[in-house]
Amino acid sequence: MSCGCKTSGDSAHSCGTKSANGCESVNTCGNSYKLSVFDWLSNVQNPASNRCDFVEVRFKNDRKLFYKNVNNIPLHIGSIVTVESSPGHDVGVVSLTGELVKIQMKKKRASEENPLKIYRLANQKDIEVWQEARKKEENVKIEARKISHRIGLEMKITDVEYQGDSSKVTFYYTADNRVDFRMLIKEFAGAFRTKIDMKQIGFRQEAAKVGGIGSCGRELCCSTWLTDFRSVNTNVARYQQLSINPQKLAGQCGKLKCCLNYELDSYLDALSHFPSSSTMIDTEKGRAFCIKIDVFKKKMWFAYVDSSMAWYDFDVDLVKKMISQNKRGEKTLPLEDLKQPEISVKTVDLIQENSVDRFEKKNRGFNKNRNQGNHNQNRPNNNQNQGPRKPRPENNNEKPQDRTDKGERTERPERQPSPEKNTRPNQNNNQRPQKQQQQKPQAEKAGAVNNDVEKKPENQQPKKKFKKKFPPKKDNNA
Repeated sequence: MSCGCKTSGDSAHSCGTKSANGCESVNTCGNSYKLSVFDWLSNVQNPASNRCDFVEVRFKNDRKLFYKNVNNIPLHIGSIVTVESSPGHDVGVVSLTGELVKIQMKKKRASEENPLKIYRLANQKDIEVWQEARKKEENVKIEARKISHRIGLEMKITDVEYQGDSSKVTFYYTADNRVDFRMLIKEFAGAFRTKIDMKQIGFRQEAAKVGGIGSCGRELCCSTWLTDFRSVNTNVARYQQLSINPQKLAGQCGKLKCCLNYELDSYLDALSHFPSSSTMIDTEKGRAFCIKIDVFKKKMWFAYVDSSMAWYDFDVDLVKKMISQNKRGEKTLPLEDLKQPEISVKTVDLIQENSVDRFEKKNRGFNKNRNQGNHNQNRPNNNQNQGPRKPRPENNNEKPQDRTDKGERTERPERQPSPEKNTRPNQNNNQRPQKQQQQKPQAEKAGAVNNDVEKKPENQQPKKKFKKKFPPKKDNNA
């Protein structure tokens, strides 16, 4: 029997394979993608003297064990076998054969003394009992979680696995502290009527059993190939110039990602050629400290202690020369003389926010007049019948209403609109003469009209006069 399918569900999924006696197996593969090994020696014929009698058998999820083929049964990858267990027997799928089994046993430090044995190829009855046991695992897991919650134990039941002959069920759980589950085992034995086995696993092992997709878009390393879980701390992220953000650095297990250790050796080798990040440089302008290190470009950024707004980047060789110059008691040149400053985007935004003229646009009037000039070229000239305009005053700052002989403020006469533009009929013609008659004697009494200014037309209302209000003068003699 051979099996080449790969499914991501549990072992109850169908792969459409047939056993040795011709019956179709529906429950053979399970999570075959987890910790699978590519047999690159499968097409190589080994001599009979060097033949390996051990095979690797895979059970649910990532659980694998090594068994000895004492009866010399013809086995290959995907064969369903009945193996020795305590108590009874178990059913699994052969995942590796040949010389690679010795390498895997040496890697996992499996002993060849008193090995477990393979009884036979699984028959139809063994497969049916195995399938019925696997179908009950999900409901048993839910019921077990309810019982543990009712008792009040601080634990989480992660996975449930039935033995092939349904004589034993194993509960995998995670907990931060030690759990006294003696009462829990009694409840489980009374509810499920079988032998109970409890195994505590870590959070990384839990993620390996459940499986999933990581932030990189690939399957989790702990589910596919990673078997040894090394400790990961925050210093690993600091060496690689990563921001200490737990949400980005943590994996699905809630711990720091194992992949942070993959490139750590390369970073440590590159950082060995850099000066310390706490290096201080004495310049003629003041002391400077290191802000940032770029391992790939081999550069270091420095800024003054007094003003850290501008950053200056230097090569590692130049920084070493500056440090050696400070050791001799000499001060280096200012940073701006050695390198042009690089201002970050955040610094530019900060400068713009603190600027007083941030709301004013340069050349605003020039652009406005330019747009108006282009706009007026296409506009027809309607002022041909209005006559020549009056000349503007010589001094631009001086207003026409201030140009008087005696220095008195006068009213600026308004120009009478042309008859072409005033096409709308005036609905208030009857009211306007009455107002003018009332206001005319008041203007004569005030004597505010200058003789040099043209007289106002009778049919137009004068503007109101506004006087500037000055604060009262202080009496210095008082």
